[in-house]
Amino acid sequence: MAHLVAVEPARHQQLYVLPEQIDAHAAGQNLIPVVPAELSHVATQLPLVLAKNGQTGQFVLAALTGFAANENLLMQQGRWQGLYLPLQIQRQPFFVGKATPEADDYVVCIDMDSPATGQNQPLPAGAELLFLPDGSETEFYRQAKLRLVQLLQGEQQRDALIEMLLQCQLLQPMSLDITFADQSTTRLNGLYSIDADKLAALAPEQVVQLHQQGHLAAIYAILGSAAQIYGLIARKNQQLAG
Repeated sequence: MAHLVAVEPARHQQLYVLPEQIDAHAAGQNLIPVVPAELSHVATQLPLVLAKNGQTGQFVLAALTGFAANENLLMQQGRWQGLYLPLQIQRQPFFVGKATPEADDYVVCIDMDSPATGQNQPLPAGAELLFLPDGSETEFYRQAKLRLVQLLQGEQQRDALIEMLLQCQLLQPMSLDITFADQSTTRLNGLYSIDADKLAALAPEQVVQLHQQGHLAAIYAILGSAAQIYGLIARKNQQLAG
């Protein structure tokens, strides 16, 4: 469970982040939420799928990183092995929250229990402070806040994309049976993909609308990423061969 506190210059002069530990937040995640702006990067290495949030029932867009719960095949010895690290991991250990439940304004929070967070002195090698001695923000912290803004904007774009996919009835359940090199098997259920046949059958005005709203690139990225399942299977086979 994350221990989130609002970041404050007066309280957190000695607080630092270890960038080399940020990857650790991807461990145990076989589905990593992603946003439309990063799909072209993610699609070159991982399958993109849609899944329903178990608590809200709402669809989320995610990169598939493993075939079982808590399995991330791109994590080896605590490090991410892919070329691109999704924003949901990049932004760690920072979050957007509220100083109090009643507050209207949002504040930047940090997870004090994150393996990437510390306050010990002297500073470990590679540690990045959030504030300079005069209380001003470091470039590292400014970039961290920029990633949070990108993520918030991306989540709005993701919601708009999913709404259009539902309106156009372009989502279809995935059911995929996989046999690994050791003859063990698994079945992917509970995930959704885009129905290419229904996409091709859309009326011209619907296609134009998707294009004008900037959704077509995301749709084709999701469709094109399906082939990355074979790379994921290869990683699983390498793990089994161990």
